[in-house]
Amino acid sequence: MLTDQLQRPFRDLRISVTDRCNFRCRYCMPRERFGEDFGFLPRSEVLSFEELTRVAAQCVALGVHKVRITGGEPLLRAELPRLIQMLRQLGDLDLALTTNGVLLPKHAADLKAAGLDRVTVSLDALDPITFQAMCDANYTPNDVLAGIKAAEKAGFGSIKINTVVKRGVNDQEILPIAQRFKGTGHVVRFIEYMDVGTTNGWRLDEVVTQAEILEKLRTTGTLTEIRPATDGVAQRFSYGDGTGEVGVIASVSQPFCGQCSRGRLSAEGKFYTCLFATSGLDLKSWLRSGKTDAELRALIEETWLRRGDRYSEIRASHTGPRRRIEMSYIGG
Repeated sequence: MLTDQLQRPFRDLRISVTDRCNFRCRYCMPRERFGEDFGFLPRSEVLSFEELTRVAAQCVALGVHKVRITGGEPLLRAELPRLIQMLRQLGDLDLALTTNGVLLPKHAADLKAAGLDRVTVSLDALDPITFQAMCDANYTPNDVLAGIKAAEKAGFGSIKINTVVKRGVNDQEILPIAQRFKGTGHVVRFIEYMDVGTTNGWRLDEVVTQAEILEKLRTTGTLTEIRPATDGVAQRFSYGDGTGEVGVIASVSQPFCGQCSRGRLSAEGKFYTCLFATSGLDLKSWLRSGKTDAELRALIEETWLRRGDRYSEIRASHTGPRRRIEMSYIGG
């Protein structure tokens, strides 16, 4: 098994298929930095489906068994089901996709037919005004809920709902969102607001911690932690009344760097070994310079063997500006 400097295996690959998005979420792509004149990647600089699959194949050969498609908003990438079909041919992989959900009514059935296993949908509020404050786009919570319904109709079973919680903006939505999906078979995962990238104006005092989230949830009943956890990032809790579970991703207050098994491939072909990375390995140049699969695999292997990233665990020791890759490039 391929492991890094901290004995963490390479099991998960997140593939960003586009840097574009139809939302302008404040924690990811704030409009003042990603406005109408922002220079997104030209088509020629974005990896083709063949190139993405070629990289994924080498990662599978190195031990990866979970592949997640991300963006930007991945459903903006034309013919995405074709990529799912190509990845499906690589073996018995767990194939998943993270989306804001509003385009699922158009694409969910085709994605399921192509071989996609699971869908995660981002939903930061049920209240329309709060939703707008978070996503800053011309959509409503009902657009996202319609996407979830479309995914259900297409045959996707348990759908994960991701909610980023920001103090003073949508923390009052914790209980409504939890109650909305309780008993549906879908699992809500509340995510601590993280300092990914450098454009979202992150401040520690805007983080609603796991302890605070659980305190709110426990006002409606008991929660029992599920052990052993089967999700590498979320701490999972079952409702005492047997109506399902809820999760919390606590990257800030309870870092999980020691269990991180994720590599990330950006749409422009850079391989990152940490969500908070400052730079990535340029695989596109290798892909387009005639290198063999064996050479490509050896390069990825060498990069993982050298990996020692644990930013969340040592966040407090970092002082001054530190330019990190933006979430919109590597999908969170």
